[in-house]
Amino acid sequence: MNAIDKRDRRDRYAAGVMKYQDMGYWQPDYVPKDTDVIAVFRITPQDGVDPIEAAAAVAGESSTATWTVVWTDRLTACDKYRAKAHRVEPVPGSPESWFAYIAYDIDLFEPGSIANLTASIIGNVFGFKPLKALRLEDMRLPVAYVKTFDGPPTGIVVERERLDKFGRPLLGATVKPKLGLSGRNYGRVVYEALKGGLDFTKDDENINSQPFMHWRDRFLYCMEAVNRAQAVTGEIKGTYLNVTAATMEDMYERAEFAKSIGSCIVMIDLVIGYTAIQSMSKWARRNDMVLHLHRAGHSTYTRQKSHGVSFRVIAKWMRLAGVDHIHAGTVVGKLEGDPATTKGYYDICREDFLPQRLENGIFFDQSFASLRKTMPVASGGIHAGQMHQLLDLFGDDVVLQFGGGTIGHPMGIQAGATANRVALEAMVLARNEGRDIVNEGPDILAAASRHCTPLRQALDVWKDVTFNYTSTDAPDFVPTASVAG
Repeated sequence: MNAIDKRDRRDRYAAGVMKYQDMGYWQPDYVPKDTDVIAVFRITPQDGVDPIEAAAAVAGESSTATWTVVWTDRLTACDKYRAKAHRVEPVPGSPESWFAYIAYDIDLFEPGSIANLTASIIGNVFGFKPLKALRLEDMRLPVAYVKTFDGPPTGIVVERERLDKFGRPLLGATVKPKLGLSGRNYGRVVYEALKGGLDFTKDDENINSQPFMHWRDRFLYCMEAVNRAQAVTGEIKGTYLNVTAATMEDMYERAEFAKSIGSCIVMIDLVIGYTAIQSMSKWARRNDMVLHLHRAGHSTYTRQKSHGVSFRVIAKWMRLAGVDHIHAGTVVGKLEGDPATTKGYYDICREDFLPQRLENGIFFDQSFASLRKTMPVASGGIHAGQMHQLLDLFGDDVVLQFGGGTIGHPMGIQAGATANRVALEAMVLARNEGRDIVNEGPDILAAASRHCTPLRQALDVWKDVTFNYTSTDAPDFVPTASVAG
């Protein structure tokens, strides 16, 4: 018997305004069903607002409630459709904030639609006045709901088979400068980077079709570069052609052209929106193309601890929506990335079953029900001198993208690519031999550089470059001795 049944229903449905917890959105004795979607929010109530009432308000405003009692509730199975806030606990070290656990019946969501899921969970409630701040920390997505999504069109296993690359991370580079190169010079960068030893090159998030370089010119010069590099090296190569555009019609046109000239991969930006991402995923699945997602814009709402949406949630949504690659942080690079938090992102992309790991920001056990795996991409301010750290942090199933760390090499782009490839293969060999690459890494790189001038020059130029700043998004829970051990 729930809270509503314990009260006089005439009081519950009397016209007027009442507390959300009295409307049935706070049910501390509720036991979530296996088919429920569960969200954990970090709530920071306004002064004088009870945290339980704030949690009930979030549950109400993200499901069926409005600001006053409505009699039309009684025309529905309202006890089923109300979200249920069932657990509220203080955030460690943050006396103003609380974790609120809210369960939603699966029937509240359209199958296979990230747009509908997000319109419900993060629709209006983030502007709710009784809250100073609100952040969606994590979600438990039930298997019954996961199975309504197609997931990545290619996945890590098939991508490696298509590329014929196994046993090591993939290497990439973002073409720099981001903007201003002509199509011909852009293609030259791609050719030299791929010939020098990289597997991929990449458009950056803001290169689309500007006056200095029409998208069609870029695609043609880039694919000429890919084909020439494949012929010279005997390896399969690729370049992420960014098909992001103003309309879906434009994106489909660009993607079809990329396929027609032989590309194996296309790229989109997160800012195109969830519906467009799922549409492009379906296109990629139909056309046997790898789909790369640049997380452009995510930090506008993922980086701050108190308000927004954690990137771990975005990673879950994007794996369901169906992207083969997603930028997920580097830890040692120039962009935001706490080590423990970033590990959580990578596990979300690559694991079939992910157990609760509070020390990595993972609040729930999560099964992905054999959904294909998304390849995380490490990109932003990394260089060859960090290869031992990158391999230790991320393992093999990752794309390591060195933009400035390739194109900024003192002897040119091809030398920069060679430095990265030699550093990677030397470190993989050392790891496979059982050496302690974390502590011996600098010595391993130094030894390899004695036989590779480009690597020696890269280490000389960038050996002291680090980006050691305190992360703004570290986990709230530290591992216990048993977890750490």
